[in-house]
Amino acid sequence: MKSMSSQIERRFEISSSIVGIIDGSFEIGNLMVMVLVSYLGPRVHRPKVIAVGCLIMSLGAFLSVMPQFLMGRYNYERITVTVDNISTSVSACSPAASEAHPFTDATETPRAMKTLGLVRSSGMFGPTLGFLLGSFCASVWVDIGLVDIDAISINPKDTRWVGAWWLGLLICGAVNFIASLPFWFLPYSLPKEGENENLKISHLPVQDDCKVDPPAQPQLMFSEAVKDFFPALKKLFGNPVFLVYIFLTILQYNSLVGLITYETKFMEQQFNVSVARAIFLIGVILLPITILGMFLGGFLIKKFKLHITEMTKFACITFIVAYFLNLLYFTCSCEVLQVAGLTAPYSGLKHLSKNSFMASCNADCSCKLDQWDPVCGDNGITYMTACFAGCKSSTGTGKNMVFRNCSCVEGQGHGLGNSSAVLGQCQRESCTKAFPYFLALQTTCAFILALGGTPTYMIMFRSVSPDLKSFAVGIETLGGRVLGGLPAPIYFGALIDETCLKWGTKNCGGSGSCRVYDTKAFRNVYLGLIAGLRAGCCLLYIVLSVLIMKRFKPDGKEMTDIQNTKRSAIKELATANKNEILPGARTSEESEETCM
Repeated sequence: MKSMSSQIERRFEISSSIVGIIDGSFEIGNLMVMVLVSYLGPRVHRPKVIAVGCLIMSLGAFLSVMPQFLMGRYNYERITVTVDNISTSVSACSPAASEAHPFTDATETPRAMKTLGLVRSSGMFGPTLGFLLGSFCASVWVDIGLVDIDAISINPKDTRWVGAWWLGLLICGAVNFIASLPFWFLPYSLPKEGENENLKISHLPVQDDCKVDPPAQPQLMFSEAVKDFFPALKKLFGNPVFLVYIFLTILQYNSLVGLITYETKFMEQQFNVSVARAIFLIGVILLPITILGMFLGGFLIKKFKLHITEMTKFACITFIVAYFLNLLYFTCSCEVLQVAGLTAPYSGLKHLSKNSFMASCNADCSCKLDQWDPVCGDNGITYMTACFAGCKSSTGTGKNMVFRNCSCVEGQGHGLGNSSAVLGQCQRESCTKAFPYFLALQTTCAFILALGGTPTYMIMFRSVSPDLKSFAVGIETLGGRVLGGLPAPIYFGALIDETCLKWGTKNCGGSGSCRVYDTKAFRNVYLGLIAGLRAGCCLLYIVLSVLIMKRFKPDGKEMTDIQNTKRSAIKELATANKNEILPGARTSEESEETCM
């Protein structure tokens, strides 16, 4: 879903903040059931609960794609130009041809540490496959099978391109439904190691018609399980280490969800990378390196047998190092797209204004300000339409259309022979060169963060009592998703919307999705929010380290356990001394009383 957020934004002509609300609303279901399921999970028939969950996710996926089939086909903004059989079109710059119509397509132990690292890293295989699937879907036209692809005049790099966002959801819904089927036939619990031998012994025939069956696994009644819910909740939040850990998790979720939700949009606007390619790179580079980091983090814990105090130091150091690397993102600068009348003045104009789209070179063209079908002039400047470029004729059709005799391009210092424009926005070479540097930096940062991920997770397990571990996992996941996954896409999207320079126009009127961003402002807002949230995480890591040092000895033993052990030893010693006194012998107290 997150890989398709920009596609949904364009398909339904909505702003990033609205997309953030849609994305965040997926966490509402978690709010309703997550805590209860995590608390009751060890006490009820877990395979059937998993089966029900898979069916609900499958149904949700099918419902999510319904707007694609209930609404009409996608229409993108396009200036319709009729071309004759030779090579010359009706004038793109004339009052008679200025009316435009939207183009309608007919279209815990050391071993446990290593295992936990393996489990957490394997959990990233799902998102990796999801992003790879999303990359394929983003490269396929949204109305695939219903349109003539050759008639589409835009490519995946165009900000109006919409991929088949719904296809991945259909596939995931079908997979979830199929995955639910085996869970209905699983037993309440799987036999533990060595239990099979006991079962064989217990089934040995005592008599011909008599055998001893093993005791049935007791199932806790729902009412009995629920009555201890609030005392368990109070016990968890009375734990300072766990409380700080929850706040840390919430901030980390906010930064991570905001990063992932809008990263494809950031790459597209900042580095001229198509959404499909951005999703693909995330799936084949960033997520696999994260998987490797998580697994290696668990391996290091097992290899060096790190105690909780050592794990805390390791997690804190890795996060702070990654944070300072995160600040280097700001050095990946890229110039703003030069759009005539929007970010760059026409020839002869020194300053931009709200109405600076019109100039002497296109004053007689009757161009409409609410249209967006960009063309790139030979001067390297993008124009909102061929009309604003002052083009008089065109050759070719579809994606190969070239506009000729563009007076505004000629006015930028080019002669008549070079006054042409092609469909699409101009490419920015400096942005293309900066992208590999940004990708390498982000990959390094993701790996270092993932290294400390497994040790951080182990802190939670070490700081709560064994009977509350499952409940603690539920609280941690709930807090992160509801207070991080729900609001982060909304406020990230709202602030990103403020950097928009040119909004699209809906067929029925009104603003659609953003076509051009102020890339400098976008970069500062997007990366600034992430850096600010992670700065808070650094402070909480330091607080968590202090609390861990106070609660645990350097060897990992808890202070309270040491104190309880000392008290037990003193009591045992006192009891042993009393037992060693011979019958009839006087104690020291009795001797003192006799002397008195």
